[in-house]
Amino acid sequence: MTSAAKIRSFHPPQRILMGPGPSDMHPRVQNALGQPVIGHLDPAFVGMMEELKDLLRYAFQTKNALTFPVSGPGSVGMETCFVNLVEPGDKVIVCRNGVFGGRMIENVERCGGVAVVVEDAWGAPVDPNKLEDALRAHPDAKVVAFVQAETSTGALSDARTLAGIARQRGALTIVDAVTSLGGSKLQVDAWGIDAVYSGSQKCLSCTPGLSPVTFSERAVERVKARKKKCQSWFMDLSLVLEYWNAPGGKRTYHHTAPINALYGLHESLVLLREEGIENAWTRHRHHHLALKAGLEAMGLAFLVREDARLPQLNAVFVPEGIDEAAVRMRLLNDFNLEIGAGLGPLAGKIWRFGLMGHSCKIENVMLCLSALGSALADLGHPVDLGHGEAAAHDVYASHHAADASARKRMELKRA
Repeated sequence: MTSAAKIRSFHPPQRILMGPGPSDMHPRVQNALGQPVIGHLDPAFVGMMEELKDLLRYAFQTKNALTFPVSGPGSVGMETCFVNLVEPGDKVIVCRNGVFGGRMIENVERCGGVAVVVEDAWGAPVDPNKLEDALRAHPDAKVVAFVQAETSTGALSDARTLAGIARQRGALTIVDAVTSLGGSKLQVDAWGIDAVYSGSQKCLSCTPGLSPVTFSERAVERVKARKKKCQSWFMDLSLVLEYWNAPGGKRTYHHTAPINALYGLHESLVLLREEGIENAWTRHRHHHLALKAGLEAMGLAFLVREDARLPQLNAVFVPEGIDEAAVRMRLLNDFNLEIGAGLGPLAGKIWRFGLMGHSCKIENVMLCLSALGSALADLGHPVDLGHGEAAAHDVYASHHAADASARKRMELKRA
């Protein structure tokens, strides 16, 4: 136990965050977090809340009226969706292909629902054919739940196709977009998704502790038609609505919102809008391709097949004979660089490299490849130092050449 007399103000080390989250915060977000506290019912704060909802609608690509940030991490956003949309006895088809699909099953069971599990291998995307089979076998299923971006493996599932299958069968959808929002294509309205939850600390590059959610009109109707009260008072949408979505802007006290964290989320969403959502998706893909080339040049193999890889979460197998924890500690201690370990059955077998939000940039890719090559070489793994960086550089050079060519074509067109 630390002596109280020795405890002083805490000053964290300066890290470069390239794990599964959180990501590095943009300086503008950090500055926003330090702004003065005002009351959570202050008219100025209420005005900011309205802007925040509009900004989240842009990020989710939706017009859903019920779009707001839940006061809590992504896990609370997940529970908010399940406790409001699942009643005792409801049958819910849950697609599990990693850790977070498993958590969905836990939520269904704790709500008194019946979970019908569609299994796919860790590292594989959800198979639409298996979902179709499950819905045919269980036509009374009320909800289909799946993870778009499985953070434990780096697998990206086809949310548009899966949501379309569920809608054809009359089931609502609950989608985990914790790692995809702001980094991978997500179009809630165009794809007909009913309930989505995310997190503030991944591709949005804000502080952890907020979970953006959005609910379709179909989902709101289901909430209003519940036979029993929501099992959670805090996450009961019928109560939260009067705080975040009150008619005429007059809000009823529900809880004291995390005021400064919401300042930060507001600023992170302003940054996303300034960049443009499609540009953000392209940036994550662009840097993923450079990191991929570098990792493969060092002989590392990806867990997920190429057409289903999540650009912002790159999972690669640890080379045989290498202590994966020793490599992570060396990167942290020598380079102030954090990467992630494997979870569940993949513990000790993979590394997870995050390229999220403000962490997704060329200097981080090049540092990561240089540091990883150095650590592997020191531990005796046969790696040609500099090959990873050279491969990434070639990808960047080709992108720069393509961009320059595109600009020239545009200039000629204007002329």
